[in-house]
Amino acid sequence: MTTVAELLKLKDEQHRTPHTIGPQQMVIEAITLMAEKNIGAVPVVQDGKVVGIVSERDYVRKMELKGRASVGTPVSEIMTHEVRTVDSNHTVDQCMNIMTDRRLRHLPVVDDGQLVGLLSIGDLVKEAIAEQARLIAQMEKYIRGESY
Repeated sequence: MTTVAELLKLKDEQHRTPHTIGPQQMVIEAITLMAEKNIGAVPVVQDGKVVGIVSERDYVRKMELKGRASVGTPVSEIMTHEVRTVDSNHTVDQCMNIMTDRRLRHLPVVDDGQLVGLLSIGDLVKEAIAEQARLIAQMEKYIRGESY
């Protein structure tokens, strides 16, 4: 079973190190960062600790639908405060279960209190499909009597 540590190593260089934002930065900075980096969420970090996460979903629900201004609103007012995190030892299956049960699309990876990565549901689905393909290939070799 693939671990989060292994999965993070597979991510391309651009997406391996998570982009972050501070809670007092303005929402406009968060959405600009997400647009520039083509990402759907940004962990909110203060003094090296994850204190929240702000996503496109947060922006739409808490800003756009309420007619609030992105320029004068701090991230702390729209971020999700209760952040579920995992560590590098979690498996892809464990992460998928957490995301499914809690209806999450992004999962910060924290080791020893420090943010080391960010997983999206897409990252996990891609790896789950690859893992199934490897298992099918092994089963086909077994059926044909080949060593694997």
